[in-house]
Amino acid sequence: MNERFQPTRREWFQTAAATAGVVAGAATALEVDPAPKVLPQAKPEDIGIDARRLKVAYDLLEKWTAGDNAPVPSAAILVGRAGKTVAPRLFGRQGPEADAGPIRQDAMFLMASITKPIVYTSAMLLVERGQLNLSDRVTRYVPEFAVQGKEATQVLHLFTHTSGLPDELPNNAELRRQHAPLKKFIEGAIQATPLFKAGTSLSYSSAATIVVAEIVQRLAGVSIQEFVRREIIQPLGLKSTGLGSQGFARERLVRAQVPDYQAGTEFSWNSTYWQQLGSPAGGLFTTPEDLAVICALMLGGGRVGDVRVLSPATVRTMTENRLNDLPDLPEPVRRTQPWGLGWRFNHAGTADSWGDLLGRHVFGHTGSAGTMVWMDPQTQGFCILFTNALRAKAPWRLVHLSNAVAAAWL
Repeated sequence: MNERFQPTRREWFQTAAATAGVVAGAATALEVDPAPKVLPQAKPEDIGIDARRLKVAYDLLEKWTAGDNAPVPSAAILVGRAGKTVAPRLFGRQGPEADAGPIRQDAMFLMASITKPIVYTSAMLLVERGQLNLSDRVTRYVPEFAVQGKEATQVLHLFTHTSGLPDELPNNAELRRQHAPLKKFIEGAIQATPLFKAGTSLSYSSAATIVVAEIVQRLAGVSIQEFVRREIIQPLGLKSTGLGSQGFARERLVRAQVPDYQAGTEFSWNSTYWQQLGSPAGGLFTTPEDLAVICALMLGGGRVGDVRVLSPATVRTMTENRLNDLPDLPEPVRRTQPWGLGWRFNHAGTADSWGDLLGRHVFGHTGSAGTMVWMDPQTQGFCILFTNALRAKAPWRLVHLSNAVAAAWL
């Protein structure tokens, strides 16, 4: 296909309406039938994707997942555009063990930190309903947060990784070793000592997400796992997604490579304890097809088909650089490491870039277990890359894949 992809008139109208914030429908989740909401599939050329260039990404994954000593034991890729997807491709085997069986077609991957924007989306639903203000101090909702110099920390700081809270808790490994319940991690995050004064620097923080999850729990009166299920998973008809693995056959869960401190333990990412804990910082399991619905939701101004979960205003707010709202944040940080609300933008020119061919307007997230998702509101395209290979050991792999996918857009 030599022509640049041109959406239909109807697609242009729907996109423009979402962008302008005038798409009709209530801002809360609708009652929907229980049928799974799988996006329709299309040939690459029918949605403005060069199949030959896309094959470069497929070939890389084929190469990296081949053999008993494959550097990437398991992988899946799904790309889509304008509410449709190319058929997903899965590679490798169900775990890093040499004798692991072939990957299942219904395999569910651990999202790790891609969990975070789902939790922040939950909190934004409470903003829509007049229950939560981002400009409020955290202590309005969690009074005991007023320790260790955190009295002035705003909810916005938690969303943008500018709170100063650490990433992992100092006693993270010990809590896991004890098979501690989620409330112990929440207590630790609330009591944590900040690395800097809120709003003056940026440091990625799992602890901040855990505090946001607790705010949701207190305002909604249910667990964060139940809130995500009721307000996001169920309305969207996602049948293979859960914050925690309860209710799913363990055989479906792709076993991940684990960090050294988890090797040989009963608290690793692959343990029953951790899989079922449902950590708001990294415990989501899903499939490429289900996450594609989330991508369509964000690119569709908060709506997928006849189901509206978020208002267009909420989606716009979440997918703009909110670091510009922080007057004490250094300008180079705001310019080169932009963050929305829960969603990150491509940090071009930095070590954690998602790709050389993606602009700074592209938003998404990565996960330490080897996962990546990004969405481009200009092209209405999205890319889902799942692996079970530790991202920290070879972050360039996901970047290479991302570049190949971005090059396939017409």
